[in-house]
Amino acid sequence: MELISIDNETVITDFVLLGLWPEFSHLVILICIILLIYFVAVMGNTVLILLIWLDSRLHSPMYFLLSQLSLIDLALISTSVPKMVTNFFSGKRTISQVGCGIQIFFSLTLGIAECLLLTLMSYDRYIAICNPLRYSVIMSHTICIQMVIGSWVGGAVTSLVHTAYAMHFPICRPREIPHFLCEVMALLKLTCEDISAYVKSVVVSSFLVVLIPLSLILTSYSLIFHAVVRMNSPEGRNKALATCSSHLCVVSLYFGPAILVYMRPGSSKTPKLNQSLFMFNAILTPMLNPLIYSLRNKDVIAAVKSVIISRCPLGKIKSYT
Repeated sequence: MELISIDNETVITDFVLLGLWPEFSHLVILICIILLIYFVAVMGNTVLILLIWLDSRLHSPMYFLLSQLSLIDLALISTSVPKMVTNFFSGKRTISQVGCGIQIFFSLTLGIAECLLLTLMSYDRYIAICNPLRYSVIMSHTICIQMVIGSWVGGAVTSLVHTAYAMHFPICRPREIPHFLCEVMALLKLTCEDISAYVKSVVVSSFLVVLIPLSLILTSYSLIFHAVVRMNSPEGRNKALATCSSHLCVVSLYFGPAILVYMRPGSSKTPKLNQSLFMFNAILTPMLNPLIYSLRNKDVIAAVKSVIISRCPLGKIKSYT
């Protein structure tokens, strides 16, 4: 625990993370389940990134953006789970003030970047289905890179503002955070200053980074479904619906908890519910996303089979015969 001596008085600067449902009687089982989820998430997202990178059939804007989503999910779950598991098994639940600020910054950056990226992915599907003849021109590799950079920069700038503002408040209550990670609203409960103006700014920024992107996504899919209904080819219609349903499922998993945490009236008064919603967004969703995109995607399944056959000795013998 970090201590600072000021005028012969010792000031504790570390925070204490109370963890995920500390009153739960079977925490060991819960932590083991979370470790399993973390392992599946890391493996799933890593495999998906490697497949998209190695298989030429997946070298398209849609899969490039999907690889970035997997990268964000991989980083997002790694900002909280390793620290939480380490604290549990070591018995030390402290996190330094700098470490807390870093955790807030990265979790917000990755969360906002994912929100923006999901919006851009819906735009990609809109162009692919509603304007296919100009798809390669509009969604060029340069544009895709600019989209990804814009998502990361937008997330980082917004996160930096919120992190710097939240961390500058003096702490006058016991430095115990009832959460499994450092989170802005949970941290601000430890200050005795009036934070009503900041809470209003959180609502405004949530509107900008949650509701506006969600509105754009719903608009894109309204136009997409209108175009799909008018398709003459059943095969093309089914392929478009399969791709879009996967993306809409991921959008629901992400935006649902985010809206309930930051835009639900009185959400600050239900810390246990917020913690559960955060666990869903930061831990479960990164595991589910690669599964959702791969299990119903014929291109990804074909890429997996191709890699397995090329690596398997029996598959190599069959390919030569």
